[in-house]
Amino acid sequence: MKSETANTITLAFEEFSEADMRARALDFNTLMQKRRTVRDFSSRAIPRDVIDSCLSAAGSAPSGANRQPWHFALISDAAIKRQIRSAAELEEEEFYRNRAPQDWLDALAPLGTDSDKPFLEHAPYLIVVFAQKFIIDKQGKKQKNYYVTESASIATGLLIAALHNAGLATLTHTPSPMKFLNKILGRPSTEKPLMVIVTGYPEAGARVPDIKRKALDEIVSVHGD
Repeated sequence: MKSETANTITLAFEEFSEADMRARALDFNTLMQKRRTVRDFSSRAIPRDVIDSCLSAAGSAPSGANRQPWHFALISDAAIKRQIRSAAELEEEEFYRNRAPQDWLDALAPLGTDSDKPFLEHAPYLIVVFAQKFIIDKQGKKQKNYYVTESASIATGLLIAALHNAGLATLTHTPSPMKFLNKILGRPSTEKPLMVIVTGYPEAGARVPDIKRKALDEIVSVHGD
């Protein structure tokens, strides 16, 4: 056992019976298998405190050297959402017209996506995830962050799971390039926009592509018992 130091606390860990573990794991898997990316959002309001709780859960993610190299910009202002949509659609038009290779366009075709992104305005909330390359400490010194993209991506995964668990639909949007988000939201150039999470209630009668997820044995290799 490791010796105690001034920088540690006793772990608060709740252990479950094997039956409870199986039930909890199965229930969570069942919940997450129902998650689908939605492109038709209702503008219906959702409680802000629900979003805050989901963001707090995202902030619990592990990170390199515990630097927590992420920032979440939460947007509900209609004018700012309109700006983001306008800038994103310009990049998307260029992507679909000139930048995307044909094999990528072929892969996207069954999903029915194009450069029109109305969900960026219709959904009640946009959450822009920024990855922070470094921080400035209390003494004003620059401190490098570690495993920035990996850490921010884990936090984003937790955020998507938390929003789905709360009963909200989500969509991940990654226009490229995304530097316009720094300008619109007043974020420093040292932060890299990772993605936009669109969230809210799905529109009544919203439809999604009829896709299947890979089976467990297609995504897992087992090396031992």
